[in-house]
Amino acid sequence: MEKALLVGLITPSQPEERTNEYLDELAFLADTYGLETEKRFVQRLDTPNTNTYVGEGKLNEIKAYLQEEEHEIDVVIFDDELSPRQIRNIERELNVQIMDRTILILHIFAQRAQTSYAKTQVEMAQLQYMLPRLTRLWSHLDRQRGGGTTSRGMGETQIEADKRIIKNRIALLREELKKIDRQMSTQRQNRGKMVRVALVGYTNVGKSTIMNLLSKSDVFAENKLFATLDTTVRKVTIDNLPFLLSDTVGFIRKLPTNLIESFKSTLDEVREADLLVHVVDISHPNFEEQYEVVCQTLKEIDPKEKPTIVLFNKIDAFTYVPKEADDLSPMRRENYSLSDLQKSWMARMEENCLFISARKKENIEELKAVLYERVKAIHIERYPYNDFLFQKWDEIDS
Repeated sequence: MEKALLVGLITPSQPEERTNEYLDELAFLADTYGLETEKRFVQRLDTPNTNTYVGEGKLNEIKAYLQEEEHEIDVVIFDDELSPRQIRNIERELNVQIMDRTILILHIFAQRAQTSYAKTQVEMAQLQYMLPRLTRLWSHLDRQRGGGTTSRGMGETQIEADKRIIKNRIALLREELKKIDRQMSTQRQNRGKMVRVALVGYTNVGKSTIMNLLSKSDVFAENKLFATLDTTVRKVTIDNLPFLLSDTVGFIRKLPTNLIESFKSTLDEVREADLLVHVVDISHPNFEEQYEVVCQTLKEIDPKEKPTIVLFNKIDAFTYVPKEADDLSPMRRENYSLSDLQKSWMARMEENCLFISARKKENIEELKAVLYERVKAIHIERYPYNDFLFQKWDEIDS
């Protein structure tokens, strides 16, 4: 495996604990892409350096580490999106491949895209990211040539020509995505008026595993970030009540804006859903922040509030550290037991909150019962006559 260094900042708005967690996630992203993290460099700054992200001293420290013979580092990854100037200056100093969080996520998406649809979406996002950064990607592009027999105009530089090519390619991909959008919209219309339920959540929280349990299908699932890129839709039937269940791409902190725009059609499944099942990994140390990240991203996708069930998954992996009786320090997340969290979240969310383990199949029947009642309520509101049929089914069951 190629080896990587990770670089992050501690700022007034991002304390050390959060920075370490972000770097843990960045290491997971690197592992998902196929890179081995060898070392981390962290610096405390009020704001990122506009020229080199980190300060001059820290950059020299990284440079010295790279120059030591026993270290064979292939790439240095920064935890925030870098500007073209920052990338150019850092590469000049370190003389090694530079990535930021954004391009790493884009590379993972490109690596994991299976269908032509997903590949088109990812390519457009990559080109949009690449366009303002051409000056650092190809240093030879600053050569200026006259028109001659080429398609370039008089005095057009190579970089201007390449920018024009990329802009034309983006325009072509955008038209292609519009066609796919129309096809996807037609497919959704052809599904009729069945109730639609969408699984949403942070990446790697277990959405695909839950999809497999409810739909008895074999959707790809693994302990990697962004295992699912293409939305999968399955027909699910609970006690003779059918509905459509979709498994969507996972969200993440600092998700590139270009990806959200490129995956518009994929996220249309969220916009058009009648009910959302927001899956949360309760075993994660900062699951509440992940919950807020997803809620904020959902607002960006569709400002209208939708009925939502919050589903806390992985209760089998939940751990906590009970406080000592004489410990007077404030309670922290790791000091709360699962029962403490259940009481706080259930009190806040009332009947819209469940705790399960998809891997151990714990409380899955309770989930099915809640889904049945919520889908039935939406179905009856859409088809009032069917209330009579549901009453008869309930009588037969009793």
